[in-house]
Amino acid sequence: MPNTATYDFTGQVVLITGGGSGIGLQIARDFVDAGAHVVIAGRTPSRLEAAREQLGAAITAVTTDVGDATEVNALVESVIREHGHLDVVVSNAASFIPGDVTAVEPAQWDLSVRTNLSGFFYLAKAVLPHLAASGGSFIATSSVSGMRADWGMPVYNAAKGAVSLFVQALALDWGAKGVRVNAVAPSLTSTEPVAPITGDPALRTLAESRVALGRIAETGDISPVVLFLASDAARYVNGVILPVDGGTSASNGQARWAAA
Repeated sequence: MPNTATYDFTGQVVLITGGGSGIGLQIARDFVDAGAHVVIAGRTPSRLEAAREQLGAAITAVTTDVGDATEVNALVESVIREHGHLDVVVSNAASFIPGDVTAVEPAQWDLSVRTNLSGFFYLAKAVLPHLAASGGSFIATSSVSGMRADWGMPVYNAAKGAVSLFVQALALDWGAKGVRVNAVAPSLTSTEPVAPITGDPALRTLAESRVALGRIAETGDISPVVLFLASDAARYVNGVILPVDGGTSASNGQARWAAA
């Protein structure tokens, strides 16, 4: 596991949506290790409670549907009421919906937009004034699928592509107000939503063959990059969609004709 001890977030308050599992939970763990108090939000109380038990007193867990503007506003207001300030926000809540466009139901499309895009909008609208007051950092979990298209994932591509462009637009608008807005763009990462891929030996081998480093990402490969973007080491980094993909996006997409 990469060492994040060099980052010091003592006294800072970090809010992470989608913080009860997967990448979000690992980000929360790393921020706690770096001295922050972390507020995790998500839709599933049991996951949030399990995360709180794992990570201890430095965690506050709040059940929140990011697709509901009223709930997001209440979440942010509770953080400010309890702590008085907000230093880092990670918009990590997401909905992964694969499938050809003709196979995706309208309700699935609505869920993708609600979670991936509307949730980002509601969170940004609620937190950016507070981050301006603290000189804080707003970080999104986008995806390499928001940079280039995939076969069979047009809904997810559209949602993450919108998030990536939203990040850059906010970076322009809020940079002069003291807020840095960036995103990490992971490739396929070993988490529950993609277990049908990572758990199938043939599919996993195929996926790994497209990664220059030869393996699928773990959550601990992604989280240190989020801490970097939130840290003073990245004080001049703004509006960046940073691929964390083992070299996946270095390829032009053509077949691998010969072994390296």
